Amino acid sequence: MAFPTSVNDQITDAVTQSNVKVVAEAPAMAMASIYQTMAHSTGILFQNAVSAQQQQNTLSQASTNQGVMQIYSVDTTAGAAATEKVAQGGVADNLTSLLTVLQSFSKPTGL
Repeated sequence: MAFPTSVNDQITDAVTQSNVKVVAEAPAMAMASIYQTMAHSTGILFQNAVSAQQQQNTLSQASTNQGVMQIYSVDTTAGAAATEKVAQGGVADNLTSLLTVLQSFSKPTGL
């Protein structure tokens, strides 16, 4: 001690040691607090991700259900007529006729 005081040396040493202990533990406590905050934030991040996945799954099921309901609500006769119109568009027949005409021009004629 630099200056002699009326306080017992043991008391001043105890107070000094406890102050040094508190100051020495401050960085460790700060880092522990940061790690705890990061762990909590990561937990909330994963909870939000799971919640978003559940909401996306619900939307997917609802849209699939709507699509199936629309498929079942289509009149089968109207669907069959539309399919026949698409299948019998005449494009294949026209192409076959054109191919036949072109082949007839390329064949050699008999003498």
